[in-house]
Amino acid sequence: MFGKIVSKVVDVKRFSKLEILILFNIRMFIVKRCVFMKIMTGENLKNAFSGESQAYMKYMIFSEKALKEGYPNIARLFRAIAYAEQVHAKNHLKALGLIRTTRENIQTALEGETYEVEEMYPTYNTVAKTQNEKEAERTTYWALQAEKEHITLYQKALKAIEEGRDLEIGDIYVCEICGYTVEGGPPEKCPICGVPKERFKKL
Repeated sequence: MFGKIVSKVVDVKRFSKLEILILFNIRMFIVKRCVFMKIMTGENLKNAFSGESQAYMKYMIFSEKALKEGYPNIARLFRAIAYAEQVHAKNHLKALGLIRTTRENIQTALEGETYEVEEMYPTYNTVAKTQNEKEAERTTYWALQAEKEHITLYQKALKAIEEGRDLEIGDIYVCEICGYTVEGGPPEKCPICGVPKERFKKL
């Protein structure tokens, strides 16, 4: 019933991958637990989650910039407020019923990455090329290629959970330029953006 209501009220084409996933999971949460959240409240929480998540990312990036420009205290302020925004986002996601088991969370993440690889970034990259937006073309290409590796890693994690064990994984390195993610050790040169291995961050 809720799915029919959403399809009538919401134009899915207007929403991003994250928003579509949240709407889908809101519906599943209600069906499974028989809890009805008013549509407007659900929409408000979804929008608040998106806003707080974006604020968190922006402030963390701003913090890095401030540190590079010689303002360590301003950088610390950005980090502190970014953490507060993360707390807000977590609270909203919890209220939406979308913090679940690790298996379900991995599945949600895998669906999101798959959408980005198969639909979102190919479309964004094509539009950027058509409009001759070189920077956007480069960043969407980098993201598209990096997300493919994320899918592989999440698939391994899901398989491990289904077998009743934790994921066996070594050191993880991420290219700080394009986001290429690799297990074990960094390559001599990033296969996506071409920077040397010194530009990889160990996590």
